[in-house]
Amino acid sequence: MITRKLDDHDRAILRLLQDDAWRPQREIAERVNLSAPAVQRRIARMEADGVIKRAVAIVDPAAVGYPITALVEVTLADDGSGTVAAMKDFFRDAEEVQQCYCVTGTAGFIVILLVPSMEDYERQTARLFADNALVRSYRTIVVLDRVKIGMGIPF
Repeated sequence: MITRKLDDHDRAILRLLQDDAWRPQREIAERVNLSAPAVQRRIARMEADGVIKRAVAIVDPAAVGYPITALVEVTLADDGSGTVAAMKDFFRDAEEVQQCYCVTGTAGFIVILLVPSMEDYERQTARLFADNALVRSYRTIVVLDRVKIGMGIPF
C-alpha cells in the first residue's frame, strides 16, 4: 500500500462513498466541486493505493434468513505464533465467519457469526470451536438488536 496524504477533496469523496458506494461519480463531483473525470481519477488512485479496499452491498441478515448474530470470544490453547497464524487462516477461510478480529487480552479472537437458528449455531460452534484442538475455550454473546452497523471511518 502506498501511503499518500489525502487532501480535503479525497476525504470528501471518501465520506460520500462510505455513505453510498453506488452514488454516481457525476453527483460526487458536484458535491465536492470537482469534475467527474477528476473524481474518477482520485477514486482510481485511492483504489490502487489501497485506501479503498472494496465496495460492497450491506445486506440485512434477517431478510436473507440469518436473524441471529453471535459474538464469540475465542481463547486459544496457546499463544504461539504458529497457533495464532493457523487460527487466522482457519477463520479467514470459514464461510460462516462474517468477521474475525485477532485481539489483545485473554481472548485471542473475537468472531462474529450470523446464523439462521440456534441449532445452526450449535453445529457451527462444534466445528469452529468445540472440536478444534487449537481452541481452549469460547464464550458467546447473542445480539438482541443490531443498533448500528457500518464500516465508515470518521474523518
